[in-house]
Amino acid sequence: MYEFAVLNPVIAMSQRKRMRVSALERESHLPVPRPLDSHSPSISPHPLDDHTPLPTKQLTSHYFSEEQQNDLRLGEEFFNQQCVNLARAFLGKILVRRLMDGTELRGRVVETEAYLGGNDKASHSAGGKCTERNMAMFMKPGTIYVYQIYGIYLCMNVSSQEEGAAVLLRSLEPLQGQAVMRQLRSARRRQSSRPLKDKELCNGPSKLCQALDISRAFDRRDLVSDAEVWLERDPLEALAESRQVVAAPRIGIEAHGEWAVKPLRFYLQGHPCVSVVDRDAERRTNFGVGPAGSSV
Repeated sequence: MYEFAVLNPVIAMSQRKRMRVSALERESHLPVPRPLDSHSPSISPHPLDDHTPLPTKQLTSHYFSEEQQNDLRLGEEFFNQQCVNLARAFLGKILVRRLMDGTELRGRVVETEAYLGGNDKASHSAGGKCTERNMAMFMKPGTIYVYQIYGIYLCMNVSSQEEGAAVLLRSLEPLQGQAVMRQLRSARRRQSSRPLKDKELCNGPSKLCQALDISRAFDRRDLVSDAEVWLERDPLEALAESRQVVAAPRIGIEAHGEWAVKPLRFYLQGHPCVSVVDRDAERRTNFGVGPAGSSV
């Protein structure tokens, strides 16, 4: 199985990272969003038409209480780790999205990708480039980075410890609020389309954003303190830990040379919600063999 070299842990963000973000914030005309309190109205309304009603009864967790939710929420120490380690650590954790009406949507993370910044040519921050668009990648660990692809779809990332590094959330296993997720996904689909199966609701980065109503407004928000989106430990975490973690090349970056084949995508083997299965990578994982030239 391919193993990454473990570097000495860094306790906090580098001074350079803080200085670069502060300088760009001063030049920016868009203020960085601040954490919301629990009474703040949602800034991301449901993208549904008037003919698609939402359930009137609020959906709350069916397997733990509100007190337990507070205990399970992950804090700064979880996100303050190296990007590859964070991408692996996300697997099995629960992403929670609280909508404007109090409805809570939950999904277990089953697939991620690590984007290392610096020399990683597939990263938006390759070469240390910090811009108005990718500023979240240079902010404190746990900062959300939302960007648009193909002009219409969104992807959700979370910054890690290193400068310009972030983890892409690729797929979730829907756990709670599937009916609402299905309505949110259907708003972007033809009326004649067949109903989506549960495993199809969040099995891709843009599908995930649609199903959880993650908009561009979530860019630069903090998963540690935000009132509308956060990450939790799974009370049934042993179920996820029982699956093998596969390390495979990332998706859709074929034009980036050697970085296109580095095994920086991680997923739970055999999980039905994984977006793309890589049989070659699974064979290497099962036999403990890393691909040639796969060092990072």
